[in-house]
Amino acid sequence: MLYYAVKVIVSALVIVAVSEIAKRSTGFAAFVASLPLTSLLAFVWLRLEGTEPEKIGELSGQIFWLIIPSLLLFPLLPLLLRYGLGFWTALAAAVGGTAGAYLLMLPLLRRLGVNL
Repeated sequence: MLYYAVKVIVSALVIVAVSEIAKRSTGFAAFVASLPLTSLLAFVWLRLEGTEPEKIGELSGQIFWLIIPSLLLFPLLPLLLRYGLGFWTALAAAVGGTAGAYLLMLPLLRRLGVNL
């Protein structure tokens, strides 16, 4: 139980750190947020739990392919905000667009032989 508490606390601290850094420097916060911290934490937690390196490598490869559709969120959100949409509406639309990109990407990846 303590192990899970440590995982939650460390993971939460990373998220809080990015939001606090953003209050002072959006550029540095963007840099920190762009690091694959979630993936790195997952890799570390999995390895500490005894997961075989091959499985972690497989996860890493699958993450790579799924990053591609997720990138749509980042240009779409500021574009929608610039066009005057409110924050929550723009965020919802950007998330919806990203979800649509995932839906389009998954069949394409299957046709290319990428196992997800």
